[in-house]
Amino acid sequence: MVLEDLGRHDQELSILFTDDEHIRQLNRQYLKRDKPTNVLAFPVSSGPARDFEKSILGDVVISVDTAAREAEQAGVSIANRIYRLLLHGLLHLLHYDHEESGQAADCMEREEQRLFELIGGE
Repeated sequence: MVLEDLGRHDQELSILFTDDEHIRQLNRQYLKRDKPTNVLAFPVSSGPARDFEKSILGDVVISVDTAAREAEQAGVSIANRIYRLLLHGLLHLLHYDHEESGQAADCMEREEQRLFELIGGE
């Protein structure tokens, strides 16, 4: 439903649910940040895509440990928190970047909220 809404119905992504230690290792290896995080997104390609890459958006990695803590702190279900993180990661795969500017962060947040409501998130 979400990929179709985004005009990406013919594309796919992989999702990995992991723990804080594993996501910390990935964060350290690829982003040089030695700490766990809630979600990481790895686009398949940032330049011109080869034929086999055109149907693949990339990988989203979610720490269930961090998601559970954040859900508890926010008073929301872990399912809703994971949905939010998945949408956040997906938007990164589509080149949304909340670290670029305040305006970019607002745009990404609005799109994340719109998609969350599309899937019936609470």
